[in-house]
Amino acid sequence: MSYAAFMKQTLTTKSIDALKPATAKRYEVRDIKTPGLHLRVSVTGAKVFYLSARANGQRRRIKIGPYPIISLVDARRRAIEIVRDIELGIFENKQTQQEASAPPLSEAINQFIDLYAKPNTKDWRGTRSILGKFATLGDRPLDQIKRKDVVAVLDSIVASGTPTRANRALAAIKKLMNWCIDRGVIETSPVASLRPPTREVARDRVLEGDEIVAILKAADAEGFPFAQFVHLLMLTGQRRGEVAAMRWSEINFDDATWTLPAQRSKNGRLHIVPLTDAMVKILNSLPRFIGSDFVFTTTGITPISGFGRLKERLDDALPDDTEDWRFHDFRRTASTGMAKLGVLPHVIDAVTNHKSGVVSGVAATYNRYSYLEEKRDALARWGETVSVLVKSHDDTLAPSQR
Repeated sequence: MSYAAFMKQTLTTKSIDALKPATAKRYEVRDIKTPGLHLRVSVTGAKVFYLSARANGQRRRIKIGPYPIISLVDARRRAIEIVRDIELGIFENKQTQQEASAPPLSEAINQFIDLYAKPNTKDWRGTRSILGKFATLGDRPLDQIKRKDVVAVLDSIVASGTPTRANRALAAIKKLMNWCIDRGVIETSPVASLRPPTREVARDRVLEGDEIVAILKAADAEGFPFAQFVHLLMLTGQRRGEVAAMRWSEINFDDATWTLPAQRSKNGRLHIVPLTDAMVKILNSLPRFIGSDFVFTTTGITPISGFGRLKERLDDALPDDTEDWRFHDFRRTASTGMAKLGVLPHVIDAVTNHKSGVVSGVAATYNRYSYLEEKRDALARWGETVSVLVKSHDDTLAPSQR
């Protein structure tokens, strides 16, 4: 069957069910039986009925509704009713009275998280959190949200001192709007082609020795669980979310390893982190919640969160002239520290579970479980460096200050 023939046919329920998702951009299949009626298929596989008709001298595309909520029989009947109303000159009045508004943004966000983000993304909680920045628009129907409304929210995020967060918020709301378009909830996105409010520059921040000590000392004042979390984050060089959601079932004290499963790692690869004596000591100091597998938790049900507030508290305890930093800078600091100690680049990449291209292709597959002892040695040397920094700082203090 040719492409042209495929795009125009007598629709049946069976043929509609057999339609494949679009590969590049959405396509339309026109119904021969009902003139003007067509089905739009998106890249996600969502299918929506429309009617193309001339009203008041203008060609219009009128949405009938999503399939299968709207059956083929209902779509054809509704298309005939619309054409009749247009001919009688009463379509516009009926549309004004009967057309239901799109759902409010808050409802759309909940559906987006449940139906798309949870099944398809690992950091769906982060997506939900960033979309929460648009809470002031939560009661507004989607089709009534204007570009300027979104820009106002982004401007407020930038003004709060987190410009890159505004870029993340824009990316999230764009994905949400496009998802709603694919499902036929709205026709157009108010943020289409809207540029990020802030130009991002790749960070190259590496913490200095006195900064490492200051942050760790400030973390000590936090107590459980954040004190131990910050120390382990610094010593392991792993990602914040991966450490925060660490499970006891992932820890093997006999082998002194932490096995991060593929479904929890950012790059989707199983990752084995050797545990040094210092790391094991931290883990052994932690209380365990009965019936909970989370290492860092205050509820026993969910891992720790509130990292923005944690950083604010740490910043308050640091010297006023401390340069801006992020928890992710710990990874770069650990990598740089190991490099200074003479650890080879491919071993550093193995420690941080980073795809750099130093080892790639078939070699990367066979080396997935390699370098365990090299990683252990690298982390031990890095841990000793941190220990020496902290000890040298303590030695400069009077006994009453230690």
